[in-house]
Amino acid sequence: MSSNAPDPEEKGRILRFQRRGARPIPPHPAQQDDTPVEGLDKYASTGEPDNYRQRMINNGLGLAACIVLVIIGVWIANTMAEMRRNQDCVLSGRRDCARIVVPSANPTK
Repeated sequence: MSSNAPDPEEKGRILRFQRRGARPIPPHPAQQDDTPVEGLDKYASTGEPDNYRQRMINNGLGLAACIVLVIIGVWIANTMAEMRRNQDCVLSGRRDCARIVVPSANPTK
């Protein structure tokens, strides 16, 4: 019975699937060391410790910016809804569509 566990010395293999009745695909040449793609070593950790304080400050600033954007979005949506209500009122032929703020009759001194 064969095992599905990979051989520790085997780095991988490429299986070529082809359609039935299609021409056979020639085998892929082995990958060479002079590939046009650079290694990812320059993006690896530099060895210096992470600055968690700065990371948390940046996360807090990002969260604050998201909250501000949500608040602005809600404000715009409410303003648009109020304008729509006023336009619907005017287009239906009514005259008293706008709110009028009237001060109270008994001003306090």
